Amino acid sequence: MRLANTFAVVTGGSDGIGCAIAEAFAREGADLCLVARNPGKLADAAARLAANGTRVVTVAADLGQPDGLERAAAEIGGFGRAVHTLVNNAGTATFVPYLEADRAQYEHSVALNVTAPFFLTQALVPLMPAEGGAVINISSYFAGKMLPGRPSSLYSLTKGALNSLTKAMAYELAPRGIRVNAIAPGTVDTELRRRTIAAMPEDDQRAMAELVKRLYPLGRIGKAGDLGGIAVFLASPEATWTTGAVFAIDGGLTIT
Repeated sequence: MRLANTFAVVTGGSDGIGCAIAEAFAREGADLCLVARNPGKLADAAARLAANGTRVVTVAADLGQPDGLERAAAEIGGFGRAVHTLVNNAGTATFVPYLEADRAQYEHSVALNVTAPFFLTQALVPLMPAEGGAVINISSYFAGKMLPGRPSSLYSLTKGALNSLTKAMAYELAPRGIRVNAIAPGTVDTELRRRTIAAMPEDDQRAMAELVKRLYPLGRIGKAGDLGGIAVFLASPEATWTTGAVFAIDGGLTIT
């Protein structure tokens, strides 16, 4: 097992991409700390993982709030474990036209998508082992690709910032042996996306399905599990010479 005897912290780990990455880590032998806002979802995710023999602890905190961020860092430190991997996955996606975006939406997006990974990583670096560790930031194709009818100024701003932060952190933390990389997924089939699509008129649903076929060379959007393999690689000893990179895992969406 590539991650045996390691301890990984996954934010936004109770469902969607975060939970899929946690499951992939568990299959490779990692112990886990899941961080999310909803205690019920956290308990369910932890129970599923523990049923397969994984050791799991949870932290219920809103990383978009300064007190939640500070409490999460303190609770993680209180477990008394070296943190080998941190996955900064918790985030928010606000899609409103640029001219209609307000300050509250802006501040919430920046707080969760940029400020949280900045300061949580800063807080957990001292917990990483002397031989180093791995930080994996979950970005998005929206950092560099816009889509018609999808106003993404707020989201693109934060994910572009996260990509730049990834490179800067990789440079500054390299002397400690800490590797920092990002994964930039295309559209992923999550529960939230399914609810959004289901609420659309049937004509719009068909149009969306046709758009996916045109945009994605592989002909489909992603599954949450499609991101597990690259996350395991980046957390494992196989990636000891990999840092400062942003990996497009998007079915070919950003080829052009």
